[in-house]
Amino acid sequence: MSKEVETLRTGLNPDFPKPFDRNLAYQLYRQVLGSIEEIISREARLSFVLDGALTSLPPQVLITTDSDGKNLNSVDWLVRKYAVTVLPSIASLKILRDEKSTVAALKPMIGFGDPVFDRTAEAAGRQRVAALNRSLTSFYRGVTADTRSLAEALPALPETADELRAIAKILGATSEDIKLGEAASVTTVKKEPIADYRVVYFATHALVAGQVERFAKVKAEPALVLSIPEKPTEDDDGLLRASDVAMLKMNADFVVLSACNKAAGDKPGAEALSGLARAFFYAGAKSLVVSHWEVDSDATVELMDGLFEALKASPHLSHAEALRLSMLRMIADSSKPQWAQPMFWAPFVVVGEPQKR
Repeated sequence: MSKEVETLRTGLNPDFPKPFDRNLAYQLYRQVLGSIEEIISREARLSFVLDGALTSLPPQVLITTDSDGKNLNSVDWLVRKYAVTVLPSIASLKILRDEKSTVAALKPMIGFGDPVFDRTAEAAGRQRVAALNRSLTSFYRGVTADTRSLAEALPALPETADELRAIAKILGATSEDIKLGEAASVTTVKKEPIADYRVVYFATHALVAGQVERFAKVKAEPALVLSIPEKPTEDDDGLLRASDVAMLKMNADFVVLSACNKAAGDKPGAEALSGLARAFFYAGAKSLVVSHWEVDSDATVELMDGLFEALKASPHLSHAEALRLSMLRMIADSSKPQWAQPMFWAPFVVVGEPQKR
């Protein structure tokens, strides 16, 4: 199965695109869900607790029938039949479906993006190493994060500024609530009243735990990378770690983690979500929307636009149902036939979801 997933992932890489292996996606569906197909056919939503290689593949790209001879926009993707959610564990349902009432957050959105990594003059011309090819442990020297090598390795993300502004416009957020460049920092996250916002949006790199044994030895934590200060301190070295996230006070319906490979580690078999999802849930987030690979900015805006429009039109929808409708809209968009390719519509998954009242 690890080899099958690795092959399918080569058809989902926007940097080195290869044709998506539809026959293999169908075979994997038969292997994983075929024996319970009759049971799940009666359901509208599937919640997955994934393990091993499957942590690096969004379930919606599985194909439920033989697709030979079909166009991409008519393939029977799993998402045609089911709204899909992913759970870090069965135990996480206890947190997500807590019956205690909470007051809805008042402000629509706060976003963090286009962080500053490398300030050196030669930074613009240097070849970077994409974050999805490095595990968190490779940036540690003993128990201390090597922020200089981290800054040199990470590609800048200027396109995320436009992404955040576009989503803010959709949700009616103000420009003051979009934190870019130096303002997209760990210090800002800790100081802002995060609990006041319904959507908290991070458009940046993530470092996750790939090799669990080595990860444990250095006592590193999975983290989001925000602006790296010229003089890092214990309170802010540019890494918003899982333990920092868990200490936040959140009341968000959605936390969106966009821009790169946050849903799995640097190799198939990595611990699902590497602790970041659990940290956000403990902080009070109700659902996460996370990307499995670096995402095309225009496609991301289109996908999020459709998601939030679906919720606005039908507030009774679950988060996964709204994301499903947005994905189907992209697949069917005849004006942009390239968006029927799963690398554009399929990168995001809903992680966790509270019980609808």
